[in-house]
Amino acid sequence: MKRVVLLLMIGVIGFNSIGCGANSEVEAGTEENYLGESMENHVLFPASTEGFVGDTMPFYDDGKYNIFYLADQRNGKQGYHPWGLIQTEDFVSYDDSGVVINYGDSIESQDIALGTGSVIKAEDGVYHAFYTGHNDTFSPKEAVMHATSSDLKTWTKIPEDTFTGTGGYSVDDFRDPYVYYSKEDNRYEMLITTRKDNMGVIARYSSNDLSSWKDEGVFFENDMGSDSNMECPSLLQYKGKYYLAFSDQWPYRETHYRVSDSINGEFEKLDLDIFDCNGFYAGRLETDGENLYVVGWNGTKKNHMDTEDYDWGGNMVTHQLVQKSDGTLAPIVNTNIVSTLSNQLNLTPVKMTESVKFNDDELSFGGNQYEMAGFKNIMGSYLLNTTIKDFDENSMFGFCFNTNADNVGNLNIVFNGPNKRIEFYNCSNIMESTAQSHVDFDLKKYDEINASLVISDGVVVMYVNDEIAFTTRMYLSQGMDFGMFSINSAVNFEKIQMFK
Repeated sequence: MKRVVLLLMIGVIGFNSIGCGANSEVEAGTEENYLGESMENHVLFPASTEGFVGDTMPFYDDGKYNIFYLADQRNGKQGYHPWGLIQTEDFVSYDDSGVVINYGDSIESQDIALGTGSVIKAEDGVYHAFYTGHNDTFSPKEAVMHATSSDLKTWTKIPEDTFTGTGGYSVDDFRDPYVYYSKEDNRYEMLITTRKDNMGVIARYSSNDLSSWKDEGVFFENDMGSDSNMECPSLLQYKGKYYLAFSDQWPYRETHYRVSDSINGEFEKLDLDIFDCNGFYAGRLETDGENLYVVGWNGTKKNHMDTEDYDWGGNMVTHQLVQKSDGTLAPIVNTNIVSTLSNQLNLTPVKMTESVKFNDDELSFGGNQYEMAGFKNIMGSYLLNTTIKDFDENSMFGFCFNTNADNVGNLNIVFNGPNKRIEFYNCSNIMESTAQSHVDFDLKKYDEINASLVISDGVVVMYVNDEIAFTTRMYLSQGMDFGMFSINSAVNFEKIQMFK
């Protein structure tokens, strides 16, 4: 067995083994190779028919969410990142139309690569797409470009409407146009990711005809204590508040948001200003008036190996958002996923350390070094719910996937009390490694934790207390086992329920 030392912020606590010691094997009592194998599977985090999903551009129209996206084809062609289109009514069932706006024909084209943009419907029913045209051989490299359509799938480019940065904005960082109609200003407005005076800013332009645009100056300046670009901005009104969202290009690559009572007012930075960790990027807001979502992507890993770093593009991930009484937004499990994954499974451990007790739907850990309880292999889409209790601020516990010979997860979501964080480790040696993802989370503020995990398509998203989401890439969450673990923490996982 492996002997390790758990290094805690408050000191050093030694324990004898990170293995499981003597295992108690429990018969699964089923002939299925995987838990719930015979039940219908649902694709909840779709990739693209073109390969993978990059930056998303959600546009709600006539009862349907139209998710335009940068298609990450990874096929070595001269052009790249055409716009694809995925349509959905519920973020559970999807229809992918593939490429709808292609990149330019030659290296001389401004849009030999397409970048992020947005779609708006004019009063006459014509759809207008504004997108980034990127060409590394040009100066400036980036420009805002325009196309129109009558059906969202066949588009006509209007090259004469192309424009680049003015007013001292960066000539090479000028992208991600987001267009909306401002009732307050009685005009169309466009937000653009750019730089000014060596600082990431969001510029605002205005138009009366969706063809010619006027620079209205800086709309929002980086307030995060860095000079990072604020990519993929979106702005909308929802239930009396205005919300501005953007993603910092460095150093954390998280999606942030700000709130204001007025579209032209000061946008407030909140104590918790993110929806998720760095496993979720380029989140854009969209609403049907009643429901609010943030749509982004979870990256693949380099060489498609769990142990590697995140790559660009992957699977589309969508969080439903709820507005709290103070105007803050919080991600929750999509209610349509809850109603779709409604078949409850018989969940019984197939292996446990001797000090763990399992009773019906509850696991009780004895606080004795490393302990774990493992369940049968899984394949497909699942919803796992549990309430975690009886922990203290120095506790360390979580969820493990693809356990090794010592029954330690090769993939681990960890509530790390001493570090005051939720962490994701894409390795088994979490004591001597750096977390690949993390968000602040102080255990001493909570009496209990309600955790829901949506497992699908090589992605695992955990929702905690209707407060924060935590998205991770785990290829081997599919086809392998999973479980719960504790390190020197007498913690209880209660009301454990799994649905497929």
